Amino acid sequence: MKKAFLFPGQGSQKVGMVHDLYTRYDAVKKLIGEADERLGFSISKLMFEGPDDELMKTEFTQPAILTASVAVWTVLKEHGVTPDVVAGHSLGEYSALVAAGVMSFSDAVHTVHLRGKYMQEAVPLGEGGMAAIIALKPEIIEEICEKISAEGKPVQAVNYNCPGQVVIAGATEAVKQACVEMKEAGAKMAIMLKVSAPFHSTLMEPAAKKLESVLSDIIIHDAQIPVYANYTAKPELKADEIRKNLIMQAAHPVLWDESVRNMIADGADLMIEAGPGTVLSGFMKRISRRTRTLHAEDAETIENVLTSLEAE
Repeated sequence: MKKAFLFPGQGSQKVGMVHDLYTRYDAVKKLIGEADERLGFSISKLMFEGPDDELMKTEFTQPAILTASVAVWTVLKEHGVTPDVVAGHSLGEYSALVAAGVMSFSDAVHTVHLRGKYMQEAVPLGEGGMAAIIALKPEIIEEICEKISAEGKPVQAVNYNCPGQVVIAGATEAVKQACVEMKEAGAKMAIMLKVSAPFHSTLMEPAAKKLESVLSDIIIHDAQIPVYANYTAKPELKADEIRKNLIMQAAHPVLWDESVRNMIADGADLMIEAGPGTVLSGFMKRISRRTRTLHAEDAETIENVLTSLEAE
């Protein structure tokens, strides 16, 4: 059995996440204390008590989800469940890199906090948006985005999540126009997402530049296990390549569908979504229904994973 751990990105946050693990596991208490200390504010209070609208701000969402995901990975590891390969969706790539021994948790939480801050600074609130396009061929989506962008309103496909779901991002007006045109072209749905910035679009280039200087200041090791990068959809091991991919990832599309297919082609036959929510498990149903998928986000679901693995 070859286990892949999948780590979620933004949108999976919820008030109260991993609180039960915090009360039960000293290792999680220590981890969350480390996050509070490195960030210089109480991310634990935001995670456990909210308010929701603060937790939704990307500079807080990013360190919160990373902390919750690494907490789940820590508990699974304590129970002897470790991955053979890893991947993370967007922000989740940083959780995957912690699990692969590429960067310390402290450096990762610091980096994603700044990543969120820089992303929000790149595009003022309300000026950038994202939308999920359901059941329209990627090439038609790309064509419509190119046509609107040529009119001086940037919009592009930024998340290739699974068959039948592509997310677009760009200037708010351009995204809205694209939604109308994509419905006319036969999309089943075009849903504006509740996000604070157009993540992974070219509008994020100023953030990517700032991120580059942060990443050049932290220690990045070669990976102990393959990390499938969002930017290339390929397994990466070398520190220099990983650093480069993280910079590129900020303003380039997430090739999630292709990454997961490559993991399966390389022999991964059990997927464990480690972290809040079940978004990636939902994508798995569309990518490969035959591949066994489990999810772990709290004491109960971790117990289910352990029971399921013991039964083999």
